[in-house]
Amino acid sequence: MTDSTETAGRVLWTMRILSAIALLAAGAIHLFLVFNGTGGILGVMFVLNAIAALVLAIGMLALHGRLLQLATVLSLLFLIATLLALILALTVGLFGITSSWDLMLVPEAVIVESIGIVILAITTVLVLRRTPVMPQTRRQGV
Repeated sequence: MTDSTETAGRVLWTMRILSAIALLAAGAIHLFLVFNGTGGILGVMFVLNAIAALVLAIGMLALHGRLLQLATVLSLLFLIATLLALILALTVGLFGITSSWDLMLVPEAVIVESIGIVILAITTVLVLRRTPVMPQTRRQGV
């Protein structure tokens, strides 16, 4: 391995670890809110969010190749959807649920999820760029 390949590998691992941390932080916020009084259908959605964040974080660290590419893209889309759901709840409402900036951990959730999106966007680019696409081969004449 060359020095640049080793450096690229270290950068990718660092970004994968940061991505997992961002996912876990977003999931932890939702789980904390469930343990501190968020119930009903919103509480169920928050628990599912925390479980999905944990599964995706494990995938970011444990998978390789095409499965890592899939986990990275899904993780990015997951955090985008999570932030979008919060923004909708803060503005027009989502499934009849409205939220406000002064509720517990709302500003923190926006910050964590926004930073997570940036981290995962960078990780996604690195992961998709790193795995080479197999060149197309032409069939030889029969």
